[in-house]
Amino acid sequence: MAKLLLILFIGLTFESTGIVFLKKGMNQLQKPTTINVSEIARVVKAAVTNAYILCGVFFQALFFICLLILMSESDITFLWPLTALTFVFSTVAAILFLHEKVSSIRWVGIVFIMIGAAFISYSEHVKPKPPPEPEVQVGQ
Repeated sequence: MAKLLLILFIGLTFESTGIVFLKKGMNQLQKPTTINVSEIARVVKAAVTNAYILCGVFFQALFFICLLILMSESDITFLWPLTALTFVFSTVAAILFLHEKVSSIRWVGIVFIMIGAAFISYSEHVKPKPPPEPEVQVGQ
């Protein structure tokens, strides 16, 4: 369980880092003036050549790798709700690195997310363990 939570923590750190890089990169791009094919193509071309956006995609990919590892090791009903902790990590990262202001009502929401994650983590801890498989003895 501790190993899974460590991988989750690392993955959420990767995802939050990726989000910060993506936001920094998008802030550097000229905003679209209209929504049409040529304007979308311009934004996509600018995005795929932006170092911040490329770093963001890289860290999102690292998060995805962590998520795949976690999915192979744990129940999705345990894992997926815990990925909501990315809202907590991303908010802290936005404050530290993007200097965003967070209202008190958003902090209340973050506290609720943390409480929910704690309940989910606790439910995994108290889940009945399957009985061990009997040992098979090979011929004597």
